[in-house]
Amino acid sequence: MSQIHAMSDDQVSNELKKMTAFIRQEALEKAHEIHLKADEEFAIEKSKLVRGETAEIDKQYEKKFKQAGMSQQITKSTVANKTRIKVLSARQELLDKLFQQAQEQLSSRTSDASAYQGICKNLILEGLYALNEKKVAIRARKADYEVVRKSIEDATKEYKENVKKDVSVELDEKEPLPEDSAGGVSIVGGGGKIDINNTFDERLKLLESDALPSMRLTLFGENKNRRFHD
Repeated sequence: MSQIHAMSDDQVSNELKKMTAFIRQEALEKAHEIHLKADEEFAIEKSKLVRGETAEIDKQYEKKFKQAGMSQQITKSTVANKTRIKVLSARQELLDKLFQQAQEQLSSRTSDASAYQGICKNLILEGLYALNEKKVAIRARKADYEVVRKSIEDATKEYKENVKKDVSVELDEKEPLPEDSAGGVSIVGGGGKIDINNTFDERLKLLESDALPSMRLTLFGENKNRRFHD
């Protein structure tokens, strides 16, 4: 059997020192390991928080950017619509003014008896050609009776020369045109059932309707936003 020797006090002291140093080293290493792990976890959590906050900031920025963009588009559209309405209103006002001036100038066309007689003759002829009847009636303002009688005579003669047919044209004094009308004549045929309105007022209305697109084009140019044309 081996003999167990008792350690001296110095040996015991050295062993205790070694054990203490070992435990201390282990504790330091463990503490360092814990510190590193804590730093790593802190860095990870910090990174998560930063990414989360950054994502939230980006989200809020994108939302506000979209809202600002939509607001800008709405404002731009509103301004464009208001401008367009103002432009259209100004254009329509100009056209209305032009037709109003034309309406006012119609009365001056009757002041020159010779020129007015020629105009009425052509208006009557137009009705005679359209009706192509043996007997028609002409309606006019009472103030124009003298001029219109001469126009009827000239129109009847020219119609006969061109068509080689006789036509009876009478001035209908029972139903005169309103005195406040601008002038012109109305040609009645078909036993009173067909009325060709060749008054100045009606011709201006037709001009306003038929010539309006071309007038817009002449005055304002082509509308690039318009998809369909007359």
